[in-house]
Amino acid sequence: MKTYLKIGILFLMLFSIKETTAQKDSTALQRKARSMVRQGNALYQKKQFTDASVAYKKALSNSSYYDKASYNLGNALYKNKNYKEALPQYELTAKTAEDKFTKAQAYHNIGNAHMETKNYQGAVDSYKNALRNNPADDETRYNLAVAQQLLDKENQQNKDDKNKDNKDKKDQKNQDKDKKNDKNKDQDKDKKEGDDKDKKDDKDGEGDKDKKQDPKKDDKKDQNKKPKPQQGKMSPQQIKQLLESLNNEEKKTQKKMNAKKAKGKKTKQEKDW
Repeated sequence: MKTYLKIGILFLMLFSIKETTAQKDSTALQRKARSMVRQGNALYQKKQFTDASVAYKKALSNSSYYDKASYNLGNALYKNKNYKEALPQYELTAKTAEDKFTKAQAYHNIGNAHMETKNYQGAVDSYKNALRNNPADDETRYNLAVAQQLLDKENQQNKDDKNKDNKDKKDQKNQDKDKKNDKNKDQDKDKKEGDDKDKKDDKDGEGDKDKKQDPKKDDKKDQNKKPKPQQGKMSPQQIKQLLESLNNEEKKTQKKMNAKKAKGKKTKQEKDW
């Protein structure tokens, strides 16, 4: 029994020593963190924002939830125009800060960072959160009005762009439809012309076919349409017949002339010598 009691007392003593040591270590880290924050503040006042950021980060490495260190680090990053890197530091402060005033400041700066990156919706939401924690902040209220105006303008521009895109798509669709209709009309026209040509060719082909199928009819037409001799020209047969007729007429005429001469001429008498 005494042995168990001694073990229990020893355990309590070790636990107390360990807890005391942890408290001392934690206190030492907090003191070191506060020292680094003071160093960072001095650099910040000299506008050495990069060096100040390093000091604040060292402070946070010693005390992760040190509100002042995270808030001041956000300010140093903001001054160096590292707005996206500053946001998580302000958000950490807004989450861990115990008093509403500090929360309001953190949300206000979150809104400012969003304004710099043209995230107007994020800025509006952040300024509203800042006013919830500090309704009397006129600067935050003014910034909220500006952010809301820019957001409305952005939304209207997006709406106009969307309407324009829809109109362009509709116009393009109508143009494509018109082109398709014109193409169909041209195809129908070409098809119609081709059909008319085919009909014409078929008709001409039928005419030629009729001629080929009835050659006797064509020969008969050719016989009926024999070429007549041109006026002033005679065929060889006609010339021959004419010559024979002229010769016969000439013979008859010569015979008559000889007969007339014989009848009127005196008989010649031979003289006596």
